[in-house]
Amino acid sequence: MPENETTKNRAPALWSGAAPRTMGSRTTNEEVRQQNLSAVLRLARVDGPLSRSSIGTETGLNRSTVTALVNELLDLGLAREAETAPTGRVGRPSLGVAAEDSVVGLSIRAEPDAISVALVGLGGAVHSRVRHDLSSPPSPRRFVHIATSVVDGMRADIDRHYRLVGAGLAVPGLVDEMGTVLIAPPLGWKRESIASRLENSLGVQVTAGNDASVGAMAEARFGVGRGTNNLLYLGGSVHGIGGGLIFDGALLRGTSGFAGELGHTVVDPRGRRCACGRRGCLETEVNPARLLNLLGRRRLDEDELDIELGLTRDPAVRAELERQVDVLSLALTNFVNAFAPEAVVLSGYLGVLLATSRERLAQAVRVDPVGADGRAVRLERAHMRSRLMLLAPAELAFAPLLADPAALAPPR
Repeated sequence: MPENETTKNRAPALWSGAAPRTMGSRTTNEEVRQQNLSAVLRLARVDGPLSRSSIGTETGLNRSTVTALVNELLDLGLAREAETAPTGRVGRPSLGVAAEDSVVGLSIRAEPDAISVALVGLGGAVHSRVRHDLSSPPSPRRFVHIATSVVDGMRADIDRHYRLVGAGLAVPGLVDEMGTVLIAPPLGWKRESIASRLENSLGVQVTAGNDASVGAMAEARFGVGRGTNNLLYLGGSVHGIGGGLIFDGALLRGTSGFAGELGHTVVDPRGRRCACGRRGCLETEVNPARLLNLLGRRRLDEDELDIELGLTRDPAVRAELERQVDVLSLALTNFVNAFAPEAVVLSGYLGVLLATSRERLAQAVRVDPVGADGRAVRLERAHMRSRLMLLAPAELAFAPLLADPAALAPPR
């Protein structure tokens, strides 16, 4: 590999792991190889199967360098060969490179009413998943116990068929870089070192993060946000609203990783009391609980609520729906003015509101903001829907591997 040959870095910086170490102003050969190996693996897992020539085009690496990197990934068991998409040309399709789905991460999500665990392949395959429903929010100790029991039930299958590299945990609250939950109001947790507790119990590395932030990462990498360098993601449910901000291709973390708590933006100082202690936060004023009460339903998933709101003619339901859309429109106008994203992606309950009132919400991001005549902001519903939070926490587990693929021991 030529000493100074590095990728063109066409993919957003969001894909990057830790910044390479340098000696003075020069990057060592080993660090260049690590960067390039990482870039090829990231492309293969998102766009694969990719031909070697396509990899060269995307990365700017020459043919011999691409061949060497691909062979190394194959030897490490991180990639596999598979037929590329048909091109219409005569002859057999060429063999491309894709991420190896037998390399897996655990995707764990903590919610007030459930603990979900999925086994996710490096290429995005969901091999298995378990949802353990709860009647009340779990204490940290109970959460660790249940999550460990679910994973133990998967152990035999994991040991027989897969290579487990770690676990990612998504929590509805503020999570610092050490995996400590500063506060998670929906769960009632405060200052809990949940990542280390779960890591000790599972015996694998655990990385924890805010659920909305990891959702933003996954939507940007695999969903409607692909190719977008500046994106605002908002996800909503009965438990609250979380946000994720991607600037210049990188997830905005803020001090101690606490950026993106947009659900606690005050939209009505005289509104309902929020769990954070203030009144009229966005997540208290835009919440499916009020609509569910009017519909006489205790719980509806995203698709079911889509249908219910599309069919109902109840004036009370329509009035509440319009009120919430107006509040969300106001918040979106402010967010677009503040962050100037290329796209706004709404998921969960907020995606349902977009489906019912696209014109009103589109106006909020395209017409109302200052300087709107000179900018075009896309308003999109998250495409991954129910798969989003199955895949998203696993991105935390795969991050160290993607930053340094050669650090993983080759398969036996």
